[in-house]
Amino acid sequence: MDDTGPGNHGPGLLWRAFGSRSFDVPCTIEIERTADSLHAHAIPEGVELRPGDRVMVHGAPDNVPFGTVVTLPGRATVHRAAWAERTWTTAVALFELTELYHCGFEPKGALA
Repeated sequence: MDDTGPGNHGPGLLWRAFGSRSFDVPCTIEIERTADSLHAHAIPEGVELRPGDRVMVHGAPDNVPFGTVVTLPGRATVHRAAWAERTWTTAVALFELTELYHCGFEPKGALA
């Protein structure tokens, strides 16, 4: 079905609110396994990630020898969050951040 005809400006309201789309992008995979650090990062190239988006990395090694740092090219699939999921993720993140504000600000007399 072609949704670009006259009077139609793209996908419908329900699709924009609850639908999602996926696409592949190149990425840089960085893995470090040393005495100082154990981490892995996949950095998608040419795309800005937004709240609720998910990234699946393809072709990353499953084992890196101890004492090495590896940087290699790879592919990733970005699953864009729909409007509803993006809004929910943003709201939940703000709520969790405000939970941190509450911690540790009680008056001295209230603790006794």
